[in-house]
Amino acid sequence: MRRVTAALLVPAALGAALTATPAQARTGRPLGIEHCTAGACHFDVPPGTYDVTVRLGGATASSTRVTGETRRSLLPETAVPAGEHVTRSFTVDVRTPEGEPTGPDGTPGLDLALGGSAPALAGIRVTPASHTRRIVLIGDSTVCDQPADPYSGWGQQLPQYLRKGLSVANHADSGESTVTYLRDPRLWATVQSRIRPGDLALVQLAHNDKTTDGATYRANLETLVAGIREKGGEPVLVTPVVRRWFNADGTLNNPTALLVNGLGVDHPAVIRALAAAEDVPLVDLTAKTKALVESLGPEGSKALYLSDEKRDNTHTSAHGATVYAGLVRDELLALRLVPEGAVRVG
Repeated sequence: MRRVTAALLVPAALGAALTATPAQARTGRPLGIEHCTAGACHFDVPPGTYDVTVRLGGATASSTRVTGETRRSLLPETAVPAGEHVTRSFTVDVRTPEGEPTGPDGTPGLDLALGGSAPALAGIRVTPASHTRRIVLIGDSTVCDQPADPYSGWGQQLPQYLRKGLSVANHADSGESTVTYLRDPRLWATVQSRIRPGDLALVQLAHNDKTTDGATYRANLETLVAGIREKGGEPVLVTPVVRRWFNADGTLNNPTALLVNGLGVDHPAVIRALAAAEDVPLVDLTAKTKALVESLGPEGSKALYLSDEKRDNTHTSAHGATVYAGLVRDELLALRLVPEGAVRVG
């Protein structure tokens, strides 16, 4: 986990009030600010889902954001005037591996880091979550918790838009197609076993199905949909984010940008057809990202991707991933898959 150096404001009275031992997280008693140092907090808790409440602010004006585990954005930058405090809450999925399912285990427990232009943490409370609904993510490198800058998947940025009681379990993995995701026991078999009744399970796999024929691609998606429903979850099909690949007239290139593979399989079209046939909610992220990228044009759209940093027009920057996560949030609201009170807007 990347740690960001920051000034940590710790009132002695608050620290004393929240004193707890790591074992208390297992019994439901809170863990507090005594587990924090300058710019970071570590909580020795087992895998599970945890509610986190932070109290931000101090004697001077502050602006704080919170990330956690493998660079997940958990709370957007929050400004607090001098002499004031605000309280914000969110819910975090803690697991091993903490990032990509085929990646390293990461640090045991829950790790949080403070960032922002003038971070100030006045208090924190961590307790095991109850009655929490999860958004489970099944996807590729454009979705996953990317381990290092400047890369970021939209699933890595989605948690910052969610309030306490709704968490993201991001099981997307770099380089995966529908074929490899189903085949690797660390992926589909593991994810399916963890799906609980009421969970939303968003599926975005297409970028790496470059040699998958149409019948196989659709059958693989059908397997994922059926498997999610078997566990009581609600599948949501997501068309892939576009590649930033322009024609001379300023429109996006077909087939490269719009995810039509070398066999002529139009991945977004297959996903849309399956969603209609199986009565599965559809987040048409291809259409949304196409409209946005074309509206920004060849120059303006560079900031969404790693065009300048890596000459990469497939993977998103932290900015681009944040924007695309916002599109997903908006679609989940429009489809009434999450209530308005469960998300942060604006």
